[in-house]
Amino acid sequence: MILEVKNIEKKFYDPVEFRVLKNISFSIDRGEFLTLVGKSGCGKSTLLYVLSTMDTDYSGELRIDNQLMTGLNQDQLAAVRNEKIGFIFQFHYLLGDFSCLQNVMIPALRLGKRSAAEIEERAYAKLSMLGLQDQALKQASKLSGGQQQRVAIARALINDPLIIMGDEPTGNLDSKNTSMVFDILQELAHHQKQTIIAVTHDSDFAKASDRTIEMHDGEMLRE
Repeated sequence: MILEVKNIEKKFYDPVEFRVLKNISFSIDRGEFLTLVGKSGCGKSTLLYVLSTMDTDYSGELRIDNQLMTGLNQDQLAAVRNEKIGFIFQFHYLLGDFSCLQNVMIPALRLGKRSAAEIEERAYAKLSMLGLQDQALKQASKLSGGQQQRVAIARALINDPLIIMGDEPTGNLDSKNTSMVFDILQELAHHQKQTIIAVTHDSDFAKASDRTIEMHDGEMLRE
C-alpha cells in the first residue's frame, strides 16, 4: 500500500459553510492506475489536492509510503512532494523561454540530491522515453500542445516519484495525444511500478484504468 486516507473531510466557508469532502476512506497499492471521476463540482479535484499534500485544510488522516502526512509543516510536506510525488496539471505550466531540457530538470535541481550533470542526463533519458529527445534543446513555447504535455510528464518523472498525480492530464489534448499520454501512464504503472492517480472527465480514459472511484457531492459513490 502506497497511499491511504481515512475519514477525510473538508469544508469551504465562503460564502457559507459547505462540506466539499465527506468521510473519504480508501487505499491505493504501488503500481495501481486509479482514476477519480464525477460531475464538475463533485470534489474530485479538491480530493486530489488533499492527496498531493498541497491542500492541508482538512480533517482525517493521509498516509503516503507509510508516513503520516497530516500535521506536517509546509517545509516537510514540500520535501515529501519533491521526492515522492510528481504532479501533471491540465495546463502544462512550462516556462516558455526555457528549453524542454531545462524545464524537466527544475524539480531535480530543487531536490538537490544529484549533480547538475547527473540531472541533465536523467532529463534527457525521460524526454527520450517520451519520444522527445530531438526536442530537448528547443524552447518549450515552440512545441505543440501534445508535446508540451509530454514534457510536463517528463518533468513530473525526473525524481522517480512513487506517485504520479494528474488533474485532467489529457483535458486539453486531442484523441491521438490523449491515447499517447494514457499509454505512457499505463506503462509507468504496470512496468515501472509507479502509482498513478488521475482526475478525468474522459470516460474511455477512466474505463481503461485499473480502478475508478466515482464521486458525487463530495462522497465516494462507488469504486
